[in-house]
Formats: sequence, structure tokens, C-alpha cells
Amino acid sequence: MTREYFNIDQLAPLLNQTTRQLQRMAEREEIPAQRIGGEWRFSRKELRGWLLERVGTADESGLVELEQILDQLGAGFEVEECPVADLLHPEGITVPLEGKTAGRVIESIVKTAMSTNLLWDEKAMITAVHERENMYPTAMDNGVALLHPRRPMTNILADPFIALGITHSGVPFADNGVLTDVFFLICSTNDTQHLRTLARLSRIITSPDFLPTLRTLSNPHEIIQLFRETERGL
Repeated sequence: MTREYFNIDQLAPLLNQTTRQLQRMAEREEIPAQRIGGEWRFSRKELRGWLLERVGTADESGLVELEQILDQLGAGFEVEECPVADLLHPEGITVPLEGKTAGRVIESIVKTAMSTNLLWDEKAMITAVHERENMYPTAMDNGVALLHPRRPMTNILADPFIALGITHSGVPFADNGVLTDVFFLICSTNDTQHLRTLARLSRIITSPDFLPTLRTLSNPHEIIQLFRETERGL
């Protein structure tokens, strides 16, 4: 049976913390927790959101730690490990990707995703990605955007996959003053799988020389091979 709540003794070793450290984190509201019957309880659902926030702000060492935490939480979070290269499909890669505005780019990357035949509802995915971007843009300072819905959309996906598009020139996609030219659309079928994919993809794109090399490629098979070789070196 899947555990919906953890107590301090159960969660502390999974997060590589002592029980005292975890208690202090709960008291300082550094981790989502609630007092039930005089004891701290940690919701599985809220922990997923907390880990997702850490993916967005972590550096390389933090991403490594996050993957280790996901491994530790395996029994409670049903972790599914799948290499990023295996989530990419040649028909789901478009270079160049059309679009000079954020809205047009989102439509184009979703259309690319539809080419895999693993996504069934183009309109629903476009709407979901826009809603997520309106909450908090996923564009980063390295010119990459990690597009995804707020929650996995199992009802319109056959299998998890990642679509990729690279525009000829950068697009103003966020208010960070940086133009974005590399767009991923992460299509996951459960929260934990999404976390693991996002953490691993973030590590890959911050690997030395990865993005400069990616931006020189247009052949989908060569792009997938670059991902495979980079991931092996992590």
C-alpha cells in the first residue's frame, strides 16, 4: 500500500537528515508539514511539490542530491527510472522550430509532440502549458525552457516522452531578459516520474559543452545520441 504520510522517523533518513534537523525544517516551514496528534506529519503529495521547487532552483550538486533522494524515496514514491534519451523520439524533435512569440512556440512544440502519436489532445496540452507558464515561466538563463503542465496528464498520453524543438533565433519567453531558443516539452504520466525526468534533464543541459553542441545539430538521431552520451557521463 502506498504511504500517504511520513512521520519524522520515516522521512529523515530518506532525506539524508537527522530527526532533529528535519524537525527544525518543519518548525521553520522549510518543508511542508503539519502537526497531527502532537507529531509532525509530511504529506506525500506536498513533498512532491516541494521536491519540484527544488529542481527549479538547484545547482549541479543539488540536482545530484535530489536524484539520490528520489532513489531513497523509491518505496514511497514509486520511482520509475528511464534514461532521458529513451524518452526522446526522432519524430518528436523539430529543428528549426517555428515561432517568434511565446504562444506560437508553445503551439509548435505541442504539434511536434503530436507527431509521436503518444499525445492525443493537442488543444488540452497547449492550454495546460499556457496555464503553467502563466503561474511561473520555465525559461532559464541558459536559453532553455522546460515546458510542462502543472500535473501529469495521464488521460491524453499513451506513454511518457519528451519533445524537443530548437528555434533559429531566440524568443522572448520570460521576463529575465534572456532569449530562449531550446524548448523541451516534458510529458509525464505520474508526478514522481516527472520529478526524476526534470532533475535528470536539468543535469544534462548544465553539463559542460552540451548546449553549445546541441545548438549545432539538426539531425534527430544525432541529437538523441548526444543525450545518450552525455547522460552516460553523469
